[in-house]
Amino acid sequence: MKIIRCSWFPPKEYTAIMLVWWLIVKDGATITSRLINHEEIHCNQQKEMLILFFFLWYGLEFLFRLAQYRNWDKAYRNISFEREAYANQYNIAYLNSRKRFAWFKYLKTTIV
Repeated sequence: MKIIRCSWFPPKEYTAIMLVWWLIVKDGATITSRLINHEEIHCNQQKEMLILFFFLWYGLEFLFRLAQYRNWDKAYRNISFEREAYANQYNIAYLNSRKRFAWFKYLKTTIV
């Protein structure tokens, strides 16, 4: 993973975004082990979905959740990829035991 600092990306209130093997972090943001773990989970998700399909699914699921909740933050937090990453971001050993397509189980339930 290569860490890149940027003043204008990611947008708005987001601190970092994982794009394939680049972690783009807002200038001035603190890079914590929790942040790295969260983004590494996304990295694994992207690899197992052959990158393109990850972003396609992510976008479609976000649009579905946005229609479902009519709230940007709720839609974002209920994307299955994000739910897996948030649920396990403090478990530094998670990636050692993570099963492929683990995010799939987060499709069924939602956070309100």
